Amino acid sequence: MTKLYLLHGAGAGHQSAFLADFKGQFEQQSGLSLAPITLAYMRQIETTGARRPPPAINKLVQEVQQMIDPNEPIILIAKSMGCRISAELCKSHKVLACIALGFPFYPAKKPEKHRLAHLDASQPVPYLVLQGTRDSLGSPEWVTQQTLPANVHMHWIEGADHDFKALKRYNRSAEDILQELVGHAQAFVQTHLGNH
Repeated sequence: MTKLYLLHGAGAGHQSAFLADFKGQFEQQSGLSLAPITLAYMRQIETTGARRPPPAINKLVQEVQQMIDPNEPIILIAKSMGCRISAELCKSHKVLACIALGFPFYPAKKPEKHRLAHLDASQPVPYLVLQGTRDSLGSPEWVTQQTLPANVHMHWIEGADHDFKALKRYNRSAEDILQELVGHAQAFVQTHLGNH
């Protein structure tokens, strides 16, 4: 049985409205369950209420590697920082597919410090990136100039920023954007569940 996992971003865990809404809608529409993974530092934030930065990405990758059976077929859906972790897991685990909800291609305003090496690590696992056209961590102008690995598929969400919020002038509600994300994620998951 393929298991589906959901990884959070750096600043907000599974209690965030966005991840809670995404999980609820995805499960309702697909009939599949998403197992949330909460990293240890985020559990401390949720317990104490004191914000702190996440540990180094390689430490987080090791933490998640120890939580999941390497022989279990899995599909990973992740937000922001979690996308970097999911890409690295493709090297150590039986990952059938990954979905990134806003890949952090680079830190804000620092495209020279890009994180494309994580996407290289994901090969040859099918990797869908759902990215807002106003994302400050990966703009269409910058991303389209890069040579992404052949396994990476980009889908741009018109008007959305890194948190998938749109300005009023785009005339798109949070619900519209959520439905677009869930629809594409669900279709991608179904495609790659089919063989198992």
